[in-house]
Amino acid sequence: MLHYLARRVVQLIFVLLAVSTVLFFLLRLSGDPAAMLAGQNASVETIAEIRRSLGFDQPLQVQYVRFMGQVLTLNFGDSISTHQGAMSMVLERVPETLKLTIAAFAFAIVVAFPVGIYAAMRRRSFGASLAMVAALLGQSMPMFWLGILLLLIFSVNLHWLPSFGSAEWRHLILPGITLGSLPLAKLVRLTRSGMLEVLGQDYVRTAHAKGLSPRLVLSRHSVRNTLIPIVTIIGVDLGQLLGGAVIVESIFSWPGVGRLMVQSVLGRDYPVVQASVFVVTILAVLINLFVDIIYRALDPRIKLA
Repeated sequence: MLHYLARRVVQLIFVLLAVSTVLFFLLRLSGDPAAMLAGQNASVETIAEIRRSLGFDQPLQVQYVRFMGQVLTLNFGDSISTHQGAMSMVLERVPETLKLTIAAFAFAIVVAFPVGIYAAMRRRSFGASLAMVAALLGQSMPMFWLGILLLLIFSVNLHWLPSFGSAEWRHLILPGITLGSLPLAKLVRLTRSGMLEVLGQDYVRTAHAKGLSPRLVLSRHSVRNTLIPIVTIIGVDLGQLLGGAVIVESIFSWPGVGRLMVQSVLGRDYPVVQASVFVVTILAVLINLFVDIIYRALDPRIKLA
């Protein structure tokens, strides 16, 4: 276990260095932050002074070495627009993003498992067919379109739920459903296909032949053996949800890392964008590590090495 964790930590370091390098050069190609901060009517001298104060007048290789030093010390400097610490600004938003991500996936899991199991157990029923059509639509529907549609229905027309903010639990419903719609659709289809495969196995028929109740066969023999591929999808989708939160947080004005990242990109605020991507990358890698460890708990035959 310790050898495996050490190897994954080394991999995490290389991933962060690679992501930071790509991000550094992409941001330098997106525009001049000095010109944006100076304004449209600023003189050339003013823009040059701002560029010098920010260090953007130095050669690109010098900027890169300085930036990688900031990455190694987790110090990305101060925000260009607010002059606050970039990393502290991001870390303040992390709990809100995690809260939204966890709520979205809890919604997806709570709904997907029973619906997927029902669709497998009653696969020729009208309800199972309706569930699979809904899952297909949910997987095909753009997240931003669904978010706007939910806003129009439940906030603008019915006035049942708030349209923006995060002051109370009611603000979490619409963005949570929007963000959880894609993993919900995936999990329903995966749970159904996994259950159909397991139900045809010899050990399940043997359990029925021994006189075990259908509920016991379902819980002990069927569901448990479908969890490993489902856990894989959960681990992958959790990382994707951190990226999808950028869209959802912007639609519902949710004060998370995603919304901060969008605002920073539009404002050419390099330090905040770099710190945001760095933190999101760490969260995604840690989620994948956690999923690998869960594998071992679900099936002892799987070796982490």
